[in-house]
Amino acid sequence: MYQDPLTLCSFYFLKAFSPSDYPLWEKLSQKSPNYESEKSASDVTMDSFCIDRHEVTNAEFRQFVEATGYQTIGERPLSKEQFPTLSEEQRQPGSLVFQPPSEGIEQVAYLSWWHWTVGANWQHPYGPDSNIKGKDNYPVIHIAYDDAVAYANWKGKTLPTEAQWEYAGRGGLKDQDFSWGNRYSAKKANTWQGIFPFLNTKQDGHLGTAPVESFPPNGYGLYDMTGNVWELTSDWYSVGHGGKEHSLNPTGPTKNASFDPTKPSEGSLHVIKGGSYLCAKNYCSRYRPAARESQAPDTGTTHVGFRLVSVDG
Repeated sequence: MYQDPLTLCSFYFLKAFSPSDYPLWEKLSQKSPNYESEKSASDVTMDSFCIDRHEVTNAEFRQFVEATGYQTIGERPLSKEQFPTLSEEQRQPGSLVFQPPSEGIEQVAYLSWWHWTVGANWQHPYGPDSNIKGKDNYPVIHIAYDDAVAYANWKGKTLPTEAQWEYAGRGGLKDQDFSWGNRYSAKKANTWQGIFPFLNTKQDGHLGTAPVESFPPNGYGLYDMTGNVWELTSDWYSVGHGGKEHSLNPTGPTKNASFDPTKPSEGSLHVIKGGSYLCAKNYCSRYRPAARESQAPDTGTTHVGFRLVSVDG
Protein backbone atom coordinates (compact mmCIF):
# COMPACT_ATOMS: atom_id res chain seq x y z
CA MET A 1 0.00 0.00 0.00
CA TYR A 2 1.92 3.09 1.24
CA GLN A 3 5.38 3.11 -0.29
CA ASP A 4 7.80 5.12 -2.46
CA PRO A 5 8.23 8.29 -0.38
CA LEU A 6 8.49 11.27 -2.73
CA THR A 7 9.92 13.48 -0.01
CA LEU A 8 11.01 12.58 3.50
CA CYS A 9 10.90 15.82 5.47
CA SER A 10 12.26 15.42 9.00
CA PHE A 11 10.03 12.51 10.02
CA TYR A 12 10.35 12.00 13.77
CA PHE A 13 9.10 9.50 16.30
CA LEU A 14 7.87 9.71 19.86
CA LYS A 15 10.59 9.08 22.47
CA ALA A 16 13.24 9.60 19.82
CA PHE A 17 13.11 13.16 18.48
CA SER A 18 10.89 16.22 18.31
CA PRO A 19 7.83 16.33 16.04
CA SER A 20 8.21 17.79 12.56
CA ASP A 21 6.37 20.76 11.10
CA TYR A 22 6.62 19.36 7.60
CA PRO A 23 4.30 16.97 5.77
CA LEU A 24 5.18 13.50 4.61
CA TRP A 25 4.54 12.57 1.01
CA GLU A 26 3.87 9.05 -0.13
CA LYS A 27 3.06 7.39 -3.41
CA LEU A 28 1.37 4.06 -2.85
CA SER A 29 2.96 0.96 -4.32
CA GLN A 30 1.96 -0.22 -7.77
CA LYS A 31 3.39 -3.70 -7.22
CA SER A 32 1.00 -6.63 -7.61
CA PRO A 33 -0.43 -7.34 -4.15
CA ASN A 34 -0.10 -10.72 -2.50
CA TYR A 35 -3.72 -10.49 -1.44
CA GLU A 36 -6.78 -8.85 -2.96
CA SER A 37 -7.17 -6.76 0.19
CA GLU A 38 -3.76 -5.14 -0.40
CA LYS A 39 -4.59 -3.57 -3.75
CA SER A 40 -2.92 -0.17 -3.95
CA ALA A 41 -4.03 3.40 -4.30
CA SER A 42 -1.79 6.16 -5.66
CA ASP A 43 -0.71 9.72 -4.85
CA VAL A 44 -1.38 9.89 -1.13
CA THR A 45 -0.20 12.66 1.21
CA MET A 46 0.14 12.49 5.00
CA ASP A 47 1.00 15.09 7.59
CA SER A 48 3.81 14.44 10.05
CA PHE A 49 3.12 12.41 13.14
CA CYS A 50 4.89 10.80 16.08
CA ILE A 51 4.58 7.08 16.79
CA ASP A 52 5.58 4.92 19.75
CA ARG A 53 8.88 3.07 19.43
CA HIS A 54 7.29 -0.20 20.50
CA GLU A 55 3.96 -1.80 21.31
CA VAL A 56 2.21 -0.83 24.54
CA THR A 57 3.52 -3.13 27.27
CA ASN A 58 1.89 -4.85 30.23
CA ALA A 59 3.63 -2.44 32.59
CA GLU A 60 2.38 0.62 30.68
CA PHE A 61 -1.17 -0.69 30.52
CA ARG A 62 -1.08 -1.56 34.23
CA GLN A 63 -0.26 2.07 35.05
CA PHE A 64 -3.42 3.10 33.20
CA VAL A 65 -5.57 0.52 35.00
CA GLU A 66 -4.19 1.45 38.42
CA ALA A 67 -4.75 5.15 37.76
CA THR A 68 -8.28 4.84 36.41
CA GLY A 69 -9.74 1.55 37.64
CA TYR A 70 -10.49 0.65 34.03
CA GLN A 71 -11.81 -2.83 33.31
CA THR A 72 -11.17 -4.25 29.85
CA ILE A 73 -13.92 -5.78 27.76
CA GLY A 74 -12.42 -9.22 28.41
CA GLU A 75 -12.93 -8.67 32.15
CA ARG A 76 -16.63 -7.80 31.81
CA PRO A 77 -19.52 -10.26 31.42
CA LEU A 78 -21.12 -10.37 28.00
CA SER A 79 -24.17 -8.13 27.79
CA LYS A 80 -27.52 -9.85 28.31
CA GLU A 81 -29.08 -7.34 25.92
CA GLN A 82 -26.53 -8.11 23.21
CA PHE A 83 -26.56 -11.88 23.79
CA PRO A 84 -30.09 -12.68 25.05
CA THR A 85 -29.92 -16.38 24.10
CA LEU A 86 -26.81 -17.11 26.17
CA SER A 87 -26.99 -18.41 29.72
CA GLU A 88 -25.34 -16.67 32.68
CA GLU A 89 -22.52 -19.21 32.49
CA GLN A 90 -22.02 -18.60 28.78
CA ARG A 91 -21.84 -14.84 29.35
CA GLN A 92 -18.94 -15.02 31.80
CA PRO A 93 -15.96 -12.75 31.03
CA GLY A 94 -13.35 -14.24 28.73
CA SER A 95 -11.34 -13.91 25.55
CA LEU A 96 -9.95 -15.89 22.61
CA VAL A 97 -6.85 -17.98 23.28
CA PHE A 98 -4.67 -19.73 20.71
CA GLN A 99 -4.30 -23.43 21.44
CA PRO A 100 -2.27 -25.62 19.06
CA PRO A 101 -3.66 -29.05 18.14
CA SER A 102 -2.82 -31.93 20.45
CA GLU A 103 0.29 -33.92 19.63
CA GLY A 104 -0.34 -36.53 16.95
CA ILE A 105 -3.21 -34.67 15.26
CA GLU A 106 -2.33 -33.98 11.63
CA GLN A 107 -5.45 -32.28 10.31
CA VAL A 108 -7.69 -29.64 11.87
CA ALA A 109 -10.61 -27.46 10.85
CA TYR A 110 -9.89 -23.86 9.86
CA LEU A 111 -9.64 -21.55 12.91
CA SER A 112 -10.23 -24.45 15.31
CA TRP A 113 -7.08 -23.36 17.13
CA TRP A 114 -8.99 -20.43 18.66
CA HIS A 115 -10.79 -21.20 21.92
CA TRP A 116 -13.10 -18.94 23.88
CA THR A 117 -11.59 -19.14 27.36
CA VAL A 118 -13.47 -17.97 30.43
CA GLY A 119 -11.18 -15.93 32.66
CA ALA A 120 -8.69 -15.07 29.92
CA ASN A 121 -7.76 -11.38 29.80
CA TRP A 122 -4.72 -9.11 29.69
CA GLN A 123 -3.67 -10.14 33.21
CA HIS A 124 -4.38 -13.84 32.64
CA PRO A 125 -3.54 -14.36 28.95
CA TYR A 126 -4.14 -18.12 28.81
CA GLY A 127 -6.92 -18.39 31.37
CA PRO A 128 -7.42 -17.81 35.11
CA ASP A 129 -4.48 -20.02 36.12
CA SER A 130 -2.00 -17.99 34.03
CA ASN A 131 -0.49 -14.60 34.82
CA ILE A 132 1.95 -11.99 33.49
CA LYS A 133 4.41 -12.10 36.36
CA GLY A 134 7.86 -11.24 35.00
CA LYS A 135 6.38 -10.02 31.71
CA ASP A 136 6.23 -6.27 32.28
CA ASN A 137 8.11 -5.66 29.04
CA TYR A 138 5.88 -7.88 26.88
CA PRO A 139 3.16 -6.38 24.68
CA VAL A 140 -0.22 -6.23 26.37
CA ILE A 141 -2.73 -8.56 24.67
CA HIS A 142 -6.44 -9.39 24.91
CA ILE A 143 -7.12 -5.75 24.11
CA ALA A 144 -10.34 -4.92 22.28
CA TYR A 145 -10.69 -1.73 20.26
CA ASP A 146 -12.49 0.25 22.98
CA ASP A 147 -9.78 -0.76 25.47
CA ALA A 148 -7.08 0.67 23.22
CA VAL A 149 -9.08 3.86 22.69
CA ALA A 150 -9.57 4.29 26.43
CA TYR A 151 -5.82 3.97 27.01
CA ALA A 152 -5.11 6.36 24.13
CA ASN A 153 -7.46 8.98 25.57
CA TRP A 154 -5.72 8.68 28.94
CA LYS A 155 -2.35 9.23 27.25
CA GLY A 156 -3.63 12.09 25.09
CA LYS A 157 -2.86 10.19 21.88
CA THR A 158 -4.74 8.16 19.27
CA LEU A 159 -4.53 4.87 17.49
CA PRO A 160 -2.74 5.24 14.14
CA THR A 161 -4.61 5.22 10.87
CA GLU A 162 -3.63 2.40 8.54
CA ALA A 163 -1.77 4.93 6.39
CA GLN A 164 0.27 6.20 9.34
CA TRP A 165 1.02 2.71 10.55
CA GLU A 166 2.14 1.42 7.17
CA TYR A 167 4.38 4.38 6.43
CA ALA A 168 6.10 3.91 9.78
CA GLY A 169 6.24 0.14 9.29
CA ARG A 170 8.18 0.40 6.04
CA GLY A 171 10.99 2.26 7.77
CA GLY A 172 11.89 4.25 4.66
CA LEU A 173 12.40 1.28 2.34
CA LYS A 174 11.06 1.30 -1.22
CA ASP A 175 9.61 -1.67 -3.09
CA GLN A 176 10.58 -4.18 -0.39
CA ASP A 177 8.37 -6.99 0.85
CA PHE A 178 9.49 -6.81 4.46
CA SER A 179 10.42 -3.99 6.80
CA TRP A 180 14.09 -4.98 6.41
CA GLY A 181 14.29 -6.01 2.74
CA ASN A 182 13.05 -8.67 0.34
CA ARG A 183 14.24 -11.84 2.04
CA TYR A 184 12.43 -13.42 4.98
CA SER A 185 14.53 -13.89 8.14
CA ALA A 186 13.56 -15.60 11.38
CA LYS A 187 16.08 -13.38 13.15
CA LYS A 188 14.34 -10.14 12.16
CA ALA A 189 10.95 -10.60 13.80
CA ASN A 190 8.87 -12.84 16.05
CA THR A 191 6.92 -15.02 13.61
CA TRP A 192 6.10 -18.73 13.32
CA GLN A 193 8.74 -21.10 11.95
CA GLY A 194 7.64 -24.60 11.02
CA ILE A 195 4.19 -25.83 10.00
CA PHE A 196 1.33 -23.79 11.44
CA PRO A 197 -0.53 -24.65 13.65
CA PHE A 198 1.18 -27.96 14.43
CA LEU A 199 4.87 -27.23 14.97
CA ASN A 200 6.81 -24.10 15.83
CA THR A 201 10.55 -24.75 15.71
CA LYS A 202 11.25 -21.49 17.59
CA GLN A 203 14.07 -20.57 15.23
CA ASP A 204 13.53 -16.98 16.34
CA GLY A 205 13.85 -18.01 19.99
CA HIS A 206 10.20 -17.54 20.97
CA LEU A 207 7.11 -19.74 21.10
CA GLY A 208 4.62 -17.00 21.98
CA THR A 209 4.99 -13.25 22.34
CA ALA A 210 8.44 -11.78 22.94
CA PRO A 211 9.54 -8.79 25.04
CA VAL A 212 9.35 -5.57 23.05
CA GLU A 213 12.62 -4.55 21.37
CA SER A 214 13.81 -8.18 21.19
CA PHE A 215 14.51 -7.82 17.48
CA PRO A 216 16.34 -5.16 15.45
CA PRO A 217 14.39 -1.94 14.72
CA ASN A 218 13.41 -0.88 11.22
CA GLY A 219 14.98 2.04 9.41
CA TYR A 220 13.01 4.54 11.49
CA GLY A 221 14.14 3.04 14.79
CA LEU A 222 10.78 1.35 15.46
CA TYR A 223 10.56 -2.09 17.03
CA ASP A 224 8.20 -4.98 16.27
CA MET A 225 6.50 -3.35 13.30
CA THR A 226 6.67 -6.91 11.98
CA GLY A 227 5.42 -9.86 14.00
CA ASN A 228 5.05 -10.31 17.77
CA VAL A 229 1.43 -9.07 17.89
CA TRP A 230 -0.96 -7.63 15.34
CA GLU A 231 -1.60 -3.93 16.01
CA LEU A 232 -4.95 -2.17 16.01
CA THR A 233 -5.54 0.85 13.81
CA SER A 234 -8.38 3.38 13.82
CA ASP A 235 -9.49 2.49 10.27
CA TRP A 236 -12.55 0.40 9.55
CA TYR A 237 -11.83 -2.50 7.20
CA SER A 238 -12.80 -3.03 3.58
CA VAL A 239 -11.13 -5.00 0.82
CA GLY A 240 -8.47 -2.92 -0.91
CA HIS A 241 -7.91 0.82 -0.64
CA GLY A 242 -10.64 2.25 -2.83
CA GLY A 243 -11.30 5.95 -2.34
CA LYS A 244 -7.86 6.73 -0.93
CA GLU A 245 -6.28 7.85 -4.21
CA HIS A 246 -5.12 11.49 -4.44
CA SER A 247 -6.00 12.15 -0.81
CA LEU A 248 -4.58 13.83 2.27
CA ASN A 249 -4.39 11.76 5.48
CA PRO A 250 -6.60 8.95 4.13
CA THR A 251 -8.69 6.82 6.45
CA GLY A 252 -10.77 3.75 5.88
CA PRO A 253 -14.47 3.46 5.05
CA THR A 254 -17.25 4.43 7.44
CA LYS A 255 -18.33 1.90 10.04
CA ASN A 256 -21.50 1.12 8.08
CA ALA A 257 -19.47 0.50 4.91
CA SER A 258 -16.98 -1.80 6.63
CA PHE A 259 -17.19 -5.41 5.46
CA ASP A 260 -14.92 -8.43 5.13
CA PRO A 261 -16.36 -11.00 2.72
CA THR A 262 -14.37 -13.75 4.47
CA LYS A 263 -16.23 -12.95 7.72
CA PRO A 264 -19.73 -12.07 6.52
CA SER A 265 -21.42 -12.60 9.89
CA GLU A 266 -19.10 -10.36 11.91
CA GLY A 267 -20.31 -6.94 10.77
CA SER A 268 -18.02 -3.90 10.93
CA LEU A 269 -14.36 -4.68 11.58
CA HIS A 270 -11.15 -2.72 12.18
CA VAL A 271 -7.87 -3.01 10.28
CA ILE A 272 -4.97 -4.62 12.12
CA LYS A 273 -1.40 -4.47 10.82
CA GLY A 274 2.00 -6.08 11.19
CA GLY A 275 1.28 -9.76 11.63
CA SER A 276 2.07 -11.73 14.77
CA TYR A 277 3.97 -14.64 16.25
CA LEU A 278 1.32 -16.88 14.66
CA CYS A 279 2.02 -15.80 11.07
CA ALA A 280 3.76 -18.55 9.10
CA LYS A 281 4.87 -19.15 5.52
CA ASN A 282 2.36 -21.97 5.10
CA TYR A 283 -0.58 -20.08 6.58
CA CYS A 284 -0.88 -16.34 5.99
CA SER A 285 2.59 -14.79 5.56
CA ARG A 286 1.16 -11.46 6.69
CA TYR A 287 4.35 -10.29 8.36
CA ARG A 288 4.77 -7.54 5.75
CA PRO A 289 4.05 -3.79 5.94
CA ALA A 290 1.46 -4.00 3.15
CA ALA A 291 -0.38 -6.89 4.80
CA ARG A 292 -3.64 -6.27 6.59
CA GLU A 293 -6.31 -8.24 8.38
CA SER A 294 -9.70 -7.49 9.92
CA GLN A 295 -10.51 -7.70 13.61
CA ALA A 296 -13.80 -7.58 15.52
CA PRO A 297 -13.87 -4.44 17.69
CA ASP A 298 -15.40 -6.20 20.70
CA THR A 299 -13.00 -9.14 20.98
CA GLY A 300 -9.51 -9.57 22.39
CA THR A 301 -7.08 -12.36 21.50
CA THR A 302 -3.65 -13.64 22.46
CA HIS A 303 -2.06 -12.11 19.35
CA VAL A 304 -3.44 -8.55 19.09
CA GLY A 305 -2.00 -5.46 20.78
CA PHE A 306 -1.43 -1.82 19.79
CA ARG A 307 0.79 1.26 19.77
CA LEU A 308 -0.17 4.93 19.61
CA VAL A 309 0.49 8.06 17.57
CA SER A 310 0.47 11.79 18.25
CA VAL A 311 0.28 14.66 15.78
CA ASP A 312 1.33 17.42 18.14
CA GLY A 313 4.30 15.82 19.91
